[in-house]
Amino acid sequence: MKKVALVTGGGRGIGLGIAQALAREGCDLVVCDVSREGELRETLDGLRALGVEVLYCRCDVARAVQRARMMEKIRRRFGGLNVLVNNAGVAPAKRDDILEATEESFERLVRINLQGPYFLTQLAARWMIEQKKASGRFSACIVNISSTSATVASVSRGDYCITKAGVSMATKLWAARLAEYGIAVYEIRPGIFQTSMTEAVREKYDKLIQGGLLLEPRWGQPEDVGKAVAALVRGDIPYAPGQVIVMDGGMTLPRL
Repeated sequence: MKKVALVTGGGRGIGLGIAQALAREGCDLVVCDVSREGELRETLDGLRALGVEVLYCRCDVARAVQRARMMEKIRRRFGGLNVLVNNAGVAPAKRDDILEATEESFERLVRINLQGPYFLTQLAARWMIEQKKASGRFSACIVNISSTSATVASVSRGDYCITKAGVSMATKLWAARLAEYGIAVYEIRPGIFQTSMTEAVREKYDKLIQGGLLLEPRWGQPEDVGKAVAALVRGDIPYAPGQVIVMDGGMTLPRL
């Protein structure tokens, strides 16, 4: 029986790279995004062309009602859920020094980047436990996409750093809580990736990469994270609850 995977923020960027990789693994997909379905029609058709069933859910993960509605829609369509990838996230609308940053920006990022995924995980985990109790053969995993900003301070976007650090702790918490049910929880921590989120700072990071910031001197690509998530979903990295996979080209590797 095919696995069913929910990828939030799956309509573009890293989320789309993950969705494509899981489709190639044969997983049926639930793509969650905030765009209108018509705006992503070509993208969704491309995923379906990989031979899997694709359900699109327009959902703002920061809104509890929309999260619950999405989960009910998945239940009606597929009857089960094996994989949750918490990828949806936003950068601050404006990069303000933390001496000037606003509470409005902080609250927005906490709701979208941290609170939403945390309580979506709660919904998914309850359902996964229900499925596990019904069938010992049921397998599930949860993957949180955080950022090197979870550990690397950036004073022009403190709100973003704090939310990603929170995602890292959420990974530990859920890994500890769900281990008894055989539900593995992992974190992938991307560094400098080529997506629409980083387009505004492309020139800055091009120069840093050329200057030796990374051991592997290139931008990360969405398919890089897709391959890592696919390996976790296949179960290729067992006996590692709460494991963090750092995908940053060596940026945070201590070296002399």
